[in-house]
Amino acid sequence: MTEQAAETTDRRVFVDQQSPDAYRALSATAEAVRKVAADAGLDRILVELVNIRVSQLNACAFCLSLHTSRALRAGETTQRLGVLPAWRDTELFDPRERAALALAEATTLPADADAQTSAYGIARSVLSEDEISAVIWVAITMNAFNRVSVLSKHPVRSRAAAPAG
Repeated sequence: MTEQAAETTDRRVFVDQQSPDAYRALSATAEAVRKVAADAGLDRILVELVNIRVSQLNACAFCLSLHTSRALRAGETTQRLGVLPAWRDTELFDPRERAALALAEATTLPADADAQTSAYGIARSVLSEDEISAVIWVAITMNAFNRVSVLSKHPVRSRAAAPAG
């Protein structure tokens, strides 16, 4: 295959731009979910941890870049972000965060029925029903945005590094 042919077949449609009404509806859903999460008492850092973990599982570089930046602005530490893929193997996450992360993983990987049952059990012990619902909705919307970005191959652009402090 020639370089030009490979470039043409790999060029993706930015579905958010191609179908703006659908993307606006998804964005409106995300806004409603942000309100549900806030009303349930989920803080910004917890929501961003869920967004990042879901994006890690889906290998969505664009969303990882975006939500890592948002988490840092909300006060999350680079240490916790660095170990997030191995959150089960560290004491850095409290019981509510661990429950939310397990629930987010079960939402992202729904075929694992045992993980769903376990995640629900853990969640019910430390999260209210409103919080459980909010975490699941955050994970559902993040999964949808991951699909948009992964299938569109949204580029991740370099940001200027913050000065060492």
